[in-house]
Amino acid sequence: MSWIEENNKLTQTFTFKDFKQAWAFMNKVAIIVDKADHHPNWSNVYNKVDITLFTHDAKDSITEKDLKLSKEIDKIFKKY
Repeated sequence: MSWIEENNKLTQTFTFKDFKQAWAFMNKVAIIVDKADHHPNWSNVYNKVDITLFTHDAKDSITEKDLKLSKEIDKIFKKY
């Protein structure tokens, strides 16, 4: 996936077959972000999940944490 870097944030929209797949994806992402203690801003509408990554502690900019997390999220998405 190609994340969009804009306004010191990484963003991506993930599209799924239906709501159940989108929700399952969010559940899997929730586990890794909680382990990393690095939580995204995200939203879900039916089969779409929008995710925005940035680090509050770094004055709301992109850090290595965000880049690493985006790659982990992409790995999860590839399973769908």
